[in-house]
Amino acid sequence: MPKSKSKSSIPSETLALYEKLVATNSDVERKGATVPYTSANGTMFSFLTAQGSLALRLPPDQLEPFFKKYNTTHPVAYGKVMKDWAAVPSSLLANTKELKKYFDLSHQHAAKKKSKSVKPHLKSNVESE
Repeated sequence: MPKSKSKSSIPSETLALYEKLVATNSDVERKGATVPYTSANGTMFSFLTAQGSLALRLPPDQLEPFFKKYNTTHPVAYGKVMKDWAAVPSSLLANTKELKKYFDLSHQHAAKKKSKSVKPHLKSNVESE
């Protein structure tokens, strides 16, 4: 039976490579059923598109060097350029050892961002009781 060419299904080989990458960092858990992703402090820092392309949120000073080294650019989602993100070439996704340093850098960058899990209006209600 031929494989479906549905745009919404991630190739199993790509998903396996992503899971292998995520497994290199014991502080990170893969989330998402249809859009696999990772987050830290409520900030997403990696995800696979429906087509199976990996995107990483890198620190601003690391984007241009990454683009030049791997001949890539920002990913585009729903017609918009994702300015804080880098599209990861499939050849790099297949090289877990080399990609791990960028994955860890992305994780550290997200972990330093202000947590999005506490809503200010909820905090003030608790303090006033």
